[in-house]
Amino acid sequence: MTANAQKTALAEFDRLLEGDSFPCFMGVTAHRRGQVSHVFAGAMACPADDARLARDIAAFANAQKPEDTFRSLVVHFVGGAPMAEEAFEKLLFRRLQGIHDIDRGEHDWDPAVSDDPDDPAFSMSIGGKGFYVVGLHPGASRPGRRLAHAALVFNLHAQFEFLRQEGRYDRLKSAIIDQDIERNGSSNPMLAVHGSTSEARQYSGRNNTGEWQCPFAPRSMSHMRKTA
Repeated sequence: MTANAQKTALAEFDRLLEGDSFPCFMGVTAHRRGQVSHVFAGAMACPADDARLARDIAAFANAQKPEDTFRSLVVHFVGGAPMAEEAFEKLLFRRLQGIHDIDRGEHDWDPAVSDDPDDPAFSMSIGGKGFYVVGLHPGASRPGRRLAHAALVFNLHAQFEFLRQEGRYDRLKSAIIDQDIERNGSSNPMLAVHGSTSEARQYSGRNNTGEWQCPFAPRSMSHMRKTA
């Protein structure tokens, strides 16, 4: 991947976060403070970078502390044509599956979160740490998720738990919803089900409030030992 392609991807990301439609001021704060890390991969449909991404995400996870709030890692997928939301969602979970299949050989699932994608306590786990994943792509129906190329943002679950313990989480979440309504005319309907259904429904940004089966099958390192 060329330096120019990476530079273009970063400029597109800058425009999204500094634009009028992006509602998450926590992300904007992290961006302006230089607390967002970036890694790059080829087209999202290609699994060639899964092993490197697994290592990079695990390294990021284990370099952070719960109190290091407003820090994120963005995986930019450079190349590939824009796609509809359903196709993006399939590729999102295909990449998470590929990354997990590599990561499970080195790390167990974070015991602080569930490994069942149908469980309301589920979070994606890489490097032994839970993550909330946010998908961005050109075909997103929510303007705040509409990036000129496909990308996945990884936010550590421990950050949100730290904010809850500090009594700040609910206030910040309400402020983000208010921003979304002000900037985009309505709030993200998926936020309304947070805590009552699996957060996996929210990863792609598609409205998944109806019947939905998560296309992801976790398999922990301990499970590998038992079946080896």
